[in-house]
Amino acid sequence: MDLANEELQFLSITDILKEATSIPKQSPKAFYLITLTLIFPLSFVILAHSLFTHPLYTQIQASDARQAHHQWTLLFTFQFCYLIFIFVFSLLSTAAVVFTVASLYTSKPVSYASTMAAIPRVFKRLFITFIWVSLLMITYYAVFTAAVVLLIIAVDKQNSLLFFFALVAIFLLFVVVHVYITALWHLASVVSVLEPVYGFAAMKKSYELLKGKSKIASVLVFVYLAICGVVSVVFGAVVVNGGETYGVFSRIVVGGFLVGVLVIVNLIGLLVQSVFYYVCKSYHHQGIDKSALYDHLGGYLGEYVPLKSSIQMENLDL
Repeated sequence: MDLANEELQFLSITDILKEATSIPKQSPKAFYLITLTLIFPLSFVILAHSLFTHPLYTQIQASDARQAHHQWTLLFTFQFCYLIFIFVFSLLSTAAVVFTVASLYTSKPVSYASTMAAIPRVFKRLFITFIWVSLLMITYYAVFTAAVVLLIIAVDKQNSLLFFFALVAIFLLFVVVHVYITALWHLASVVSVLEPVYGFAAMKKSYELLKGKSKIASVLVFVYLAICGVVSVVFGAVVVNGGETYGVFSRIVVGGFLVGVLVIVNLIGLLVQSVFYYVCKSYHHQGIDKSALYDHLGGYLGEYVPLKSSIQMENLDL
């Protein structure tokens, strides 16, 4: 990002995407290795896990009670391992990309080795932030479930007014609240890496940074979720359930193509959330002292960090 801090606030969605997609050109080797070792496994597992769960579901439906119990145990074990893998690699990918982008922004030497060396210290901060976001998501899902139950009751009672109210509530909860929480989480993750706060404090800071830029954030998140949703649906229809319609070779080609698309989408998504952080900081006239950020990043690598670095990074105005 060659733009001055005060110019970043004026970036449109298109400009943000252009800036994000241009970043890997500054250190292609580092981003290639990050993509190969972190983002590719994450994207592959997200899609490929249904290749294993779908046969298990089919076996459960065709089994008797004793066999079904064994199959359910396998399914829950597999799903648990899947969620752990997704959780770990999501945080690792976020840590790697945010740290690398910030290193480029501050002209700090960039290499895959230095990024991997910083991840253990970054991971703890992201994990604590994720725990707080999870608590917020639990509350969201509780309200969402209540709205779904209300919709079922409305259908059962044939109450058109209650049905309409529940339908609107579900729509708003998913389109507005879910998208906003996702944007809050992504920005809080960047804050957790680049500023001396994490957990609830990072969420609070993210909430403040989103003010005035929430519409752009919502559009970016919605488009990202929509593309991921389309990729997942096509993968399920062609690769997982398309055995009777498509040949093995066609399914392999389509599956490989869709995994590649998801890899690109996830990489760009991580780059966009990094760029968007700088846009929000610029919009709120919170200048980023590059030397202070440089020192802050060095702290993850065990380098000496001056005492004033974090204070400068928080309070410097443009």
